[in-house]
Amino acid sequence: MPPQGWHQPPPVTKRIPEDQPFIARHSVKKRALFFGGIFGGLSLLFGCLIGAAAQDLLAGVGVFGCVAVLFGLIFGFQVWLMTSGGPVLAIGPAGLWIKTRPTRGQAIWLPWEAIERVYTRRWAFDKMLCVKPRDPRTGSNLGAFTALDSGMQQLVFGTGFTAPLNFADRPEAEIVGAVAHFSGGRVHVT
Repeated sequence: MPPQGWHQPPPVTKRIPEDQPFIARHSVKKRALFFGGIFGGLSLLFGCLIGAAAQDLLAGVGVFGCVAVLFGLIFGFQVWLMTSGGPVLAIGPAGLWIKTRPTRGQAIWLPWEAIERVYTRRWAFDKMLCVKPRDPRTGSNLGAFTALDSGMQQLVFGTGFTAPLNFADRPEAEIVGAVAHFSGGRVHVT
């Protein structure tokens, strides 16, 4: 007989199942346009600064090209890590699946009864859907890298379970509306 207060850990999987009624993914196009613009601007700035300091247009163009390639490789790798792991959120009448890490990794199933509340929070350029489980131990057995990511998210968002809203393939209102609809009032949504 398990000890009192013990609960079966939630199911964990490598990818969110695609058979749920509502699925949200990272939007490659939104991330590429936004962050590509930032990195392109930074590359141009570095190139202009170096060219002005050296008083040589060719040096500025060369630095711009090198920095643009470097930023492009870093940015491309980061986008690939985020977008190649499948959906970030799946919602159905019994609960939701949410990724446990912002990059590739695992996902956890949370039935509506195990969720205290769902809310939105902004951090820098992104707005996140935050899912706070009733039991604070939820997700504590998901591995060292997930614990590190989850701990940082816990400090910023108040929970380790988040999904992007601004950089998702669906509008924020549609995602929050799906949570409210499928939870059927069982979860406080703000």
